[in-house]
Amino acid sequence: MSHPGKDPGRGLAALALADGSLFRGHGIGALGTAVGEICFNTAITGYQEILTDPSYAGQIITFTFPHIGNTGANAADIEAPGPAARGLILRADITRPANWRSLEHLDGWLKRHALVGIAGIDTRRLTRLLRTHGAQSGALCHQSASEGAPEAPALAAEAAAWPGLEGMDLAKQVSCRKSYDWREGVWDFAADSYTAPAPARHHVVAVDYGAKRNILRSLASHGCRVTVVPATADGAEILAHKPDGVFLSNGPGDPAATGEYAIPAIQALLKAGVPIFGICLGHQMLALALGAKTKKMLFGHRGANHPVKELSSGKVEITSQNHGFEVLAESLPEGVAATHISLFDGTLEGLEVTGKPIFSVQHHPEASPGPQDSQYLFRRFVELMEK
Repeated sequence: MSHPGKDPGRGLAALALADGSLFRGHGIGALGTAVGEICFNTAITGYQEILTDPSYAGQIITFTFPHIGNTGANAADIEAPGPAARGLILRADITRPANWRSLEHLDGWLKRHALVGIAGIDTRRLTRLLRTHGAQSGALCHQSASEGAPEAPALAAEAAAWPGLEGMDLAKQVSCRKSYDWREGVWDFAADSYTAPAPARHHVVAVDYGAKRNILRSLASHGCRVTVVPATADGAEILAHKPDGVFLSNGPGDPAATGEYAIPAIQALLKAGVPIFGICLGHQMLALALGAKTKKMLFGHRGANHPVKELSSGKVEITSQNHGFEVLAESLPEGVAATHISLFDGTLEGLEVTGKPIFSVQHHPEASPGPQDSQYLFRRFVELMEK
């Protein structure tokens, strides 16, 4: 939980991990305490998109890149109405913005959105700790200078008491509450705004487990009329929209926990034979519905420089990733084939149902770090609907 207040100036901050590790620095953003899973992201751009990605619900993000804040903040580079992450951790103080699109200093944006942060700690040490021992719970506190330094024992106790993401269903928390139509295309730098969607040729229902806006924009730009439905929508509700295809979105938390209500819905879609495309949590949910298994990773994949190999062509894509759970490749049932693997650790990055218009990927093709290595996946989904 985050308990923000007003910051009269630079305060004192501390981060305590469940294993007893303590990091002291100075505060950034709002005053308060945030408790969640500590993870790290290696991307060198897109910090505002990362902080607003609903898949980061329940997490506090360590940025390994030192120049966070250099492009400032604006109202366009967001993936949700507000931050989903619970806090952030930096090595250096927030960099002064130097970008023509900047409308606000990042620290002001953090304060306005009640997001707690710490700067001035050894993020290399923290990242090595997480890589070696795995992601763990942590408590981050930012207090005003007049309050003094945060007390380490109390912080460590908060960190140790937090239950962790395993077994936690967070999709319900970040999903929309009722269905709506998406009406925005991708960004046009010439117009300095998001474009109107391309003429619609297909109707896609997107199941919102925590959908990033840029995924919905990408679907719209490929000629899809997009109807977004809540994560809890059952198969009958989804099929009542008469979709040409169904998209299963990204999202946070443990896929097995979300699967309590999502798996029966997806199995109804599989039985109906509608084309299905899943990304991130949507990939994991599809796998579970098909009979595969998932597990918590040691420290997950988070960054914009992850090489992924498409097995059919041998092509290597540079991808954006954000997940702490994986689908076990050895658990894929007969008739379900692996399509992509990570070249970092060999984990499963994509699957398809043989002979059926059903596929999914673990990475984020809409984020375009390559810059557009994986955009063909949206075209593939459209082609399957056309067939």
